[in-house]
This record gives sequence, C-alpha cells and structure tokens, in this order.
Amino acid sequence: MAQAPEIKFGTDGWRGMMAREFTFPNVRMATQAVADCVKAESHRPAAERKIDLRGPVIVGYDRRFNSEDFAKEVAGVLGANKLPAILLSEALPTPAVSFATRRFKGLGLMITASHNPPSYNGLKIKWDGRAALPPLTAAVEGCLGQTVPVLRGGKYKEKSLVKEYLAYLRSRVNPASISSRLKRPVVMEYMHGAAGGLLEQIIPSKKIIPLHAERDPLFGGVNPEPIEENLKELSARVRSEKALMGLAVDGDADRFAAVDENGDYLTPCQLFPILILYLLRKKKIRGRIVQSVSLGYLAKRIAKAEGLPFEELPVGFKHVAEELAAGRAAICGEESGGYAWQGNLPERDGLLNSLIFLEMCVAGGKTLSQLRKEVEDAYGRSHFKRIDIRLHRPVPDKALFAQRLTKRLPKKILGEEIRETLGFDGLKIILASDHWLLMRPSGTEPVMRLYAESDSAKRTQELLDLAKKWVAPNLS
Repeated sequence: MAQAPEIKFGTDGWRGMMAREFTFPNVRMATQAVADCVKAESHRPAAERKIDLRGPVIVGYDRRFNSEDFAKEVAGVLGANKLPAILLSEALPTPAVSFATRRFKGLGLMITASHNPPSYNGLKIKWDGRAALPPLTAAVEGCLGQTVPVLRGGKYKEKSLVKEYLAYLRSRVNPASISSRLKRPVVMEYMHGAAGGLLEQIIPSKKIIPLHAERDPLFGGVNPEPIEENLKELSARVRSEKALMGLAVDGDADRFAAVDENGDYLTPCQLFPILILYLLRKKKIRGRIVQSVSLGYLAKRIAKAEGLPFEELPVGFKHVAEELAAGRAAICGEESGGYAWQGNLPERDGLLNSLIFLEMCVAGGKTLSQLRKEVEDAYGRSHFKRIDIRLHRPVPDKALFAQRLTKRLPKKILGEEIRETLGFDGLKIILASDHWLLMRPSGTEPVMRLYAESDSAKRTQELLDLAKKWVAPNLS
C-alpha cells in the first residue's frame, strides 16, 4: 500500500500550497483515489452507489501556475485506469465543469484553488451539475493510498467547451435585449482568472469594459477573491467611467460581487435580498429560500413577508445547492458570493450572476443603489462585516466549541436579549432585533471566522469586538 498524503476535501475541495502539499505525486495519488472510488462504486448495487458514472470524467483547470500541467496528469492517470477522460482544451470557470457533468453525464475534476493566494492550487470534485457531497468526497479520501497511481498508457481525449458553456449562459438571459438597452458602461473585473474575456463574448456591446482579463498567475499581487478590500481598482474605474455598475468574479469564476454606480461595494447580505426580490417579482419564482448560516437577516424578512419557507444551513454552497437540486428550494445563497435559483444548474456561477444583475438593472431602468434603497426602505438596513483571526491550532470539534461557548453566554449582549442560538456550524447568536454574530472555526486551518450584521456599522463592529474577546485565549 502506498503512503497516503494528507489530503482532505473541505468546504469546497482539496487545496494546498504548490511544491509543499499540492505536488504532482500528491495530485496523482488523489486522482488514483478517485479512480479507485469510481471503480469500487461500479460494483455496488445501483441503489447503494454514491456515484453512477455513465459518462466520461471531465478534467478542467483555471489559469493558475501549472494548472494545465496538473490537469494533464489527472487525465493521464484516469486514462491509465481505463476510465474515459476528457481534458478541456482551455482554461474555463469551475461552473463550466459543473455544466459538463450534466452535459456528458459524467464526473468532473477541476484544478483550481479558487480565490486562494497564487502559491496555492487545488482539486474540486463535481457531480451532477454541482459540488460533490461529503459521502462521495469521504469515499475518495477512504481510497487514498490503497493503490500506487497507474501512470502508463494513460490515453484521454481533448475537447473545447467554450461554445457550449457560453450557449448555456446565453440561454438564461436575453443578451441582445441587454445589449440594446445598455446605455452606460459596465466594468467587469476578472481578477486575472479563468473567466477572462467571456462576458464580452456573451453580451455583444462595446460598453462592457474588461478589467484584468489577461492571465497572470500572480493575480497582479491581489488574491483573486472579490471582496471589498480587493476591489478598490474596480470601484475607482466605475467612478471614472461613470459606469452603471462594476461586476467581479473570483479566480475560477464561481463567486460574484458587485459595486454600484458610485463605486460602493455591496455586501452579499445586500446583494442576495436584491436578487430574491427580482426573482420573486419579475421571474415569478416561488418556493423555499435557503441560505448559509453566515448570510443575513433581510432574506428571512423577505421570505416571511412573502409567506415562503426559509432555512439556514451550514457554510458551503454544496449544502444549499443540494436543496435546490432535490427540488426542496427555489432560491439559494451563501455569504461568499454564490447564488442560484430554480431553472438553472444547482451551482454558483459568477458569470450567470453577472448576467442576471445586468438584466435586472437595464430591464428595470434602475441602478444598484436604487435597488438597494428599495430593499432597505421595505425590510431594513444591513451592515455586514467578516474578519478572520489566526489561532494557535485548528479547532477540531465545531460542535464542542459551540456547546462550551453557549454555556458561557450572558443573558444579554450589548444590552439586548438573545432570541436564538444556532450551533450546527460554529455558534450563531441572534438578538431580538435580528442583529447577529457568528463565530465559526475553520475545520482545516487555524482560523476563526467572525461574522456580524446589524443596522449600523458601529454596532456591527461592536459585535465583532465582543467576539474577539471571547476567542482571545486561542489567538496566536
């Protein structure tokens, strides 16, 4: 038996620093585990299979350093295991691989570290149009090291997926209508990632201004994560161009962010309610709304006003996506910039979200700041903030962490009574006013993620300062 490396599939895949954890031998080992898992599943009774592979394994990759070479290794190991494999001919967004799993009825493997720093790379597993669920990734982990990677005779096919993926995106909106109504520029921030140049191919308009569409494995010195601190250049460009809005996607283009016509960043807790109202009122979508526990209270208020069921789930888009895929939800969202709804793949897609927000503004003749004000006037203000704090060591048991902290909670926080606590992914404390605080340890790294939302920036900061004191004994 080969020695298994430390490979863990966390919230969304396995990631590691290149030349340290994410190496060619470890990638081969992980791929061999996938191959062993697929072959083992094929011998199970159909009703017991975690995966029923009828089509090929699609291998995609982003624009990171060596991503295409890692992808070739993956395809080669699959081929050497006599599994049909298709290597994509070009770097594409992760959602394109999810699309391909539905298109070809196969499994998807994507070489990407998403929004992580340039020194990282990773592997995501996709199945049936979305992220693989824990039973499948756990089965792959269980196969690690069982077999020495097969390397000889690995044959695979190559295929371009650009046209088919863009055709799928065009079918979700009316590109010609958007283009004809677009009177002001729109700045599209690609963050040097895998989606570079694709929005201009979907919307035939010279008013789409690309930003950082070219490949740069160092991402211009900015981590390819579309959060406020990384979008200063986008905001400045929106203001200088007098643009309608600025849109942004991360390194593998499954996450989405936006700034309004004033260059002001809208948090996910502001964007998701805007999207919900558009889908309910204009797209006539009705049904249960689900979101990750790290998202805000405005979505819940909208659901209550509309008489719709609402639920919060653990962090990780795969959890809310599974509800959508199973028909138990109509709209879903997560705090890291992922949104999906009925009628599309159960997958977050930064380009699709860019298109729907473009459609929303040009069809309705309103700016993002106006749409935000409409939400605030009807459902209240939202000031959301997240900070990450380094710890001495990872927190091994989230449930135990939540239990211990719950026992020490005071009856009131900042003079306000606690209405509810949620302990299934860290500890979320919800106050009588709906204001909330979430303390969520990462399960794979020594980081404590702190989230808070209230109706004022001052109170949100006060909640975060309080949380810092509670986790202070573990700070490095």
